[in-house]
Amino acid sequence: MQNKLQELTEKLYTEGLSKGKYEAEELKAKAKKEAEEIVAKARMEYQEILEKAKKDADDFRVKTENEIKMVSRQTLASVKQRIEEIVIAKAIRNPLKDALDSKEFLGSLIKTAIAAFNPSKSEAVNLEILLPESLKGELDSFVKNDIVQQLNGGTEFFYDKKVTTGFKIGPKGEGYHISFTDKDFEGLLSQYLKPKTREFLFSE
Repeated sequence: MQNKLQELTEKLYTEGLSKGKYEAEELKAKAKKEAEEIVAKARMEYQEILEKAKKDADDFRVKTENEIKMVSRQTLASVKQRIEEIVIAKAIRNPLKDALDSKEFLGSLIKTAIAAFNPSKSEAVNLEILLPESLKGELDSFVKNDIVQQLNGGTEFFYDKKVTTGFKIGPKGEGYHISFTDKDFEGLLSQYLKPKTREFLFSE
């Protein structure tokens, strides 16, 4: 009886131990598999994050380079334009001012402008001409003695504070004048000088 009880106890112990080892191995294998899956998933996620970060960095670099290139082109164009304007203004401004300060040259311009309003000379157009008020003392005698006497009437001269150089001309009572000031001539002449100036300054 004692032997049988001992055999039964040993059998239960062996079977329990065997079952425990089996279950432990299963748990161990399952835990190992899950750990491998977690590691694999983590590696995959890490690779995805790395690739996304690389792509974002490349996109940002390209965008930044494009913006820098655009700003550089705009800045260069602006600088070139400013240099061009300064060079042209320096080349034109003083000679133009000297020319418009010449009473003889101004008189010649006025006569040419008056003739342009009446090219056929069939019917005189009544005109008014605005001159710089600041030059009234210098121009008044010249206008009366050198210009008016050579015209067939119909043209009146006025002095205006708003006119600083040159003159403005227009039909009487029409409410508009064509301007012949230094700024007008400067703008006109600069249009002719710009292409050559640009070619001279900025040609490769």
